[in-house]
Amino acid sequence: MTITNEQVVEALRTVNDPDLHKDLVSLRMIKDVVVDGSNVAFSVELTTPACPLKAKIEGDCRRAVSAIPGVGEISINMTSNVRATDRRGIEQAPLPGVRNIVAVASGKGGVGKSTVSANLACALAQTGARVGLMDADIYGPSIPIIMGVEDAEVGIDQIKQQIIPVERYGVKIVSMGFLQHATAAVIWRGPMVSKAVQQFLRDVQWGEIDYLIVDLPPGTGDAQLTLAQAIPLTGAVIVMTPQDVAASVAVKAIAMFRRLDVPILGIVENMSYFQCPTCNTRHDIFSHGGGHDAADALNVPFLGEIPLDAQIRAEADEGTPTVVISPDSPQALAFRDVAEGVAQQVSIAVRKAPIPLAMA
Repeated sequence: MTITNEQVVEALRTVNDPDLHKDLVSLRMIKDVVVDGSNVAFSVELTTPACPLKAKIEGDCRRAVSAIPGVGEISINMTSNVRATDRRGIEQAPLPGVRNIVAVASGKGGVGKSTVSANLACALAQTGARVGLMDADIYGPSIPIIMGVEDAEVGIDQIKQQIIPVERYGVKIVSMGFLQHATAAVIWRGPMVSKAVQQFLRDVQWGEIDYLIVDLPPGTGDAQLTLAQAIPLTGAVIVMTPQDVAASVAVKAIAMFRRLDVPILGIVENMSYFQCPTCNTRHDIFSHGGGHDAADALNVPFLGEIPLDAQIRAEADEGTPTVVISPDSPQALAFRDVAEGVAQQVSIAVRKAPIPLAMA
């Protein structure tokens, strides 16, 4: 019995993307179908290299094609292509080459937002994604310390008059910390902050970027509103701690983004619990479940729990994010789960509206 390309494609129409709830053929994720006798080969183009459902999708495809009578060897090439956010209806001008911009925010300081931002960026880069990290925390830039580039100096393209980002761990980085003395205080009003962020966005040679992670200042004041309005965001990730007061503050941050029509990609609960290294007992030092409860109440995704661990703090202080220096540790796995969840939610947000073919 002769097997045709059409049979393979029809078989793959029965395989749905679990997140996008449409079949892979309609989503244009099936590429390069080749039939050689009884052997079949094709590619599946995922929406992110950080797809947490990669193994499931590959298995579903293999089962669907193996059901065709006479099929022998099946070769599946799993690839990825991060789609760009559809800019139609977004007032802010897009950044050339930057496909998606993800803000990492918190309702208050002290929740580990910058540590989450740095590990999120590094974890995405480790999957093969092209990643940028913009430290928009103008008043207290800590990304240079966490990423181990506090002594770095940004370059300047004299012809284009653009800032050349510092690169570390596969991530392109820009921060106010590169432009001021470590002990200097930034005493600026809102318009000056907005101007600095606009420069970091518009006057930086980001190149081709799949995910630009923006570490916003903590809080929900005028500066945060101005920053959010200045950036054409794909969505926002809210970082909080477990206790009730932190949950109430996180709700305010979510309300701010919703007021600005920015999708909420999800909530991350940082300092969620302490795992005793001696007795291996879990201790919920700051209560438990605040992140889950807030996500359920607000109908937004819960992206994961990051443990309270001295190792995370020490590694950040040393300029070596946990996912880089301790990639197999439970802490790194927690950060990686969050990164996969963020990439997953970006793909869902991008697919909620039709995407121009030029962007696909």
